[in-house]
Amino acid sequence: MNRVKNIFILLTAALTAAGAPIKTGAKAPAVMLRDEANRPWTLAATLAQPATKAVLLYFYPKDDTPGCTKQACGWRDRYGSLLGKGVVVTGVSFDTAASHQRFAKKHNLPFTLLADTAGKAADAYGVRVPKRKLTRRVSFLISKTGTVLHVVDDRDPAKHFAEMQMAIAKHLP
Repeated sequence: MNRVKNIFILLTAALTAAGAPIKTGAKAPAVMLRDEANRPWTLAATLAQPATKAVLLYFYPKDDTPGCTKQACGWRDRYGSLLGKGVVVTGVSFDTAASHQRFAKKHNLPFTLLADTAGKAADAYGVRVPKRKLTRRVSFLISKTGTVLHVVDDRDPAKHFAEMQMAIAKHLP
């Protein structure tokens, strides 16, 4: 019986690590990535900025694809309102810094895009598509203290916009 229980626990942990994003209430993983200008970026440094109340860290599959462009442009169109509430928007994908530069320029994106070419952040946050260099569309609202306040794991960018707006209203009045 103990052996079966241990195997079940190990399988559950493996499936959670491979396929489920970190949960609300968890501490956001500390990763160092490079932005579109190839500068180092850390969550801690961003949260340490005095005007920052939270970070909206969103993972997306690929630069300049229809759904990802819709999502990036949606965050762009809400950027002023989000920044006014102290929310820093940051996008993450497996794309390179050079790809991010082109994507940001083409769509006038005012926020940081992070190159996770090795998948370290995707793995740490539990958003990698298994056995692929792609992430699922998952957004995290992370508090000033580094705690995950809200998670949206859905293919539809519109759901991310609506849920994050409600979460921000709830947690950052």
